[in-house]
Amino acid sequence: MQSFKVGPKEANLRLDKFLALELEQVLSRSAVQRLIDEGKVTVGGRVQKASYKVQAGDSIEVEIPPRPVYEITAEKLPLTIYYEDEELLVLEKPAGMVSHPAVGHWTGTLVNALLYHFGLEKTDEANFRLGLVHRLDKDTSGLLLVAKTMTAHAQMQKQLKDRTIKRQYKAVCWGHLKGKKGLIDLPLGRSISDRKKVVVTKEHSRPALTEYEVLENFDFTQLLRVALRTGRTHQIRAHLSHLGHPVFGDPEYGGREKAQAGIKGEYRQQAAQALELINRQALHAFYLSFVHPVTKEKKDFFSELPGDFQALLGYLKTLEK
Repeated sequence: MQSFKVGPKEANLRLDKFLALELEQVLSRSAVQRLIDEGKVTVGGRVQKASYKVQAGDSIEVEIPPRPVYEITAEKLPLTIYYEDEELLVLEKPAGMVSHPAVGHWTGTLVNALLYHFGLEKTDEANFRLGLVHRLDKDTSGLLLVAKTMTAHAQMQKQLKDRTIKRQYKAVCWGHLKGKKGLIDLPLGRSISDRKKVVVTKEHSRPALTEYEVLENFDFTQLLRVALRTGRTHQIRAHLSHLGHPVFGDPEYGGREKAQAGIKGEYRQQAAQALELINRQALHAFYLSFVHPVTKEKKDFFSELPGDFQALLGYLKTLEK
């Protein structure tokens, strides 16, 4: 049983919307609605409909059924490893690979590949403890840190929280941001209308800070170096999209045909050709830095841009001649 207290900012939200936001990491909105319909949600001890408007001070209890346990099997998938010792592993995740198994993606993930690499035949979701210190979106490529022991995982999580793990990305965005450098300080939270997306909002949000520096300007795009001060889901993609400069090629945050339609007519054909060179967001985690949990040495790693990203930049540069 989970309990929630409605605050003043949540007052007058529908009961199903309120719980969908509170349980976004656990249940889908349709699953929340089923629980309400089955009488497993009470407000002040009374069953209410999904359309009930919650009020400040309402006490809500939800009976959440146990999740089924899914088996995860090892798979022989190629891994590009930059560093490995008894405590840690640094690797490069290719675009198109999901980091961790989830509904709809139980095979072909980075975790399946790591199980094979570590000589483990299979495990289940409940007992799986291979320590991905952080993750990358499916179609974002770049460097990832994996902890191989519980002690290393705890220490690296602390570094992540203390912001001593440094992560930098290269991104191509549409249009031209203001200034050579900038800091985007806008809170992010799940979209009420589309739970898969993150938006700038003051409701049910967390602080999010993204630094950027313009490395190169093109006719209708820019190459950026982006550094994370916080590590929110889809942070870079959501921040740049909110500013009207979505990551080039990003299908979920307006970085494909929608952005192409908004630029000057003289550039639209060139933009269409550029989009054909990359079928995902032009976002790559190229730099990773941390302090080793045992040796206390500072470790720095750099990753070259993958082929599709390089092809995009090469084409954009030819347009400047």
